[in-house]
Amino acid sequence: MALAEPTLPGRTAPPPAHRDGNVLRWLTAHTASLIGDGVYFAALGWSAQRSAGPAEVGLVMAAGAAPRALLMLGGGVLADRLDPRRVVLGTDAVRCLLILSVAAAIALTTPALWLLVAVALVFGAVDALFVPAVGALPPRITTPDQLARVTGLRSLSMRLGQIAGPPLGGLAMGLGGPAAAFGVAGLLFALSLPLLFSVRIGPLDRAAQDGTPHDAPRSAPHDGPARRPGTARADLLDGLRYIRRHRLIGPLVAAGAVCELGLTGTLNVGMVLLNAERGWGPSGYGWIVGCFGAGAAASAALLAVAGRLPRAGLTMAGTLLAASVGAAAMALVPQLWTASVIAALLGLSAGVFGSLDSTLIQTAADPAYLGRVTSVTMLTMVGLAPLSYPLVGAAIAAWGTAPVFVGCGALSCLGAALALASPAVRRAELPRTTRE
Repeated sequence: MALAEPTLPGRTAPPPAHRDGNVLRWLTAHTASLIGDGVYFAALGWSAQRSAGPAEVGLVMAAGAAPRALLMLGGGVLADRLDPRRVVLGTDAVRCLLILSVAAAIALTTPALWLLVAVALVFGAVDALFVPAVGALPPRITTPDQLARVTGLRSLSMRLGQIAGPPLGGLAMGLGGPAAAFGVAGLLFALSLPLLFSVRIGPLDRAAQDGTPHDAPRSAPHDGPARRPGTARADLLDGLRYIRRHRLIGPLVAAGAVCELGLTGTLNVGMVLLNAERGWGPSGYGWIVGCFGAGAAASAALLAVAGRLPRAGLTMAGTLLAASVGAAAMALVPQLWTASVIAALLGLSAGVFGSLDSTLIQTAADPAYLGRVTSVTMLTMVGLAPLSYPLVGAAIAAWGTAPVFVGCGALSCLGAALALASPAVRRAELPRTTRE
């Protein structure tokens, strides 16, 4: 039975995103879901630690990554075929029922390792469908000139989820054990459902916007998903061809993928090893990670308030270049305070790059391809980038931190070069804000 969709009755002049009740309902639901994710992962890890050893903890925590990576592209196809709002509601409901069922099961018996692995596998598979659909929703709840502001608000929401989720999960574990922690996660998913259901969506019209290049045919405005007679495999291949041939989206996706490969392993694995090598210890690691997070939050706030940055394509490439140089410089400074300052600037630059990259992709993408485009960009983060973790660790063990940080920074600079080599990226602009 099809879900009835509330629609935006007249999208002629909606309020700015940060004062739009429809956007704020979506943002609140998204934040609740992200905090629920943090609580869930904390509950999963601590439950595994209580019932098994360190190796099994790693197995449980990694179990969800495989289906998430393998099914992510299929999730994008599903979002485009069935409509992203329906996919988001369905998968969020499944996540809610799954985690509340696990909470009930654990309340009655000790959590067995097989149960935790099964939960991680199912949750990862559902997440692979949820993530592309969530990424395809913003263009349907706001107008193109507000997408940068929505991206900034979404980044702030992600930071809040990262900050609040794990401590809330730890508190629930301490007060009521694994059952309470899983129960809190399930309730947060349940809270997001009515909010998501109340979000109104409207037709998408991707006419050429303010000079943003687009070399693919535009689709007409529509309220529902395009009906394609082809198979899911044909749709997937069609989406990949669309990205490869698009003069703007192709270089943006490539630049983002190279950036993730160069910076993600360095910032996650390399930063721990750098602190150990310099003798800064856990407190030094906390300072560096905290400063990076503060810089990233500042970039999100900048986009949320400003709504638009001029010369978006060049600004995006420039901030990626600055982030790459900052990552290389992290291992070359001897003092903790200097490294912390660089980490803050690195977070600010990387945050601006990520927000502009995502916004430019969403404003340029044909609405019929939004789910598949989102799934490819997310795959680089959850599937490809983690492959660099063991490589970074092995390289640092062999050569030390400084050469590896410089090498990873140089690889990330290649992403900036790919972006600057594209005339479409250099000329890319965000739509102008006309209502403020």
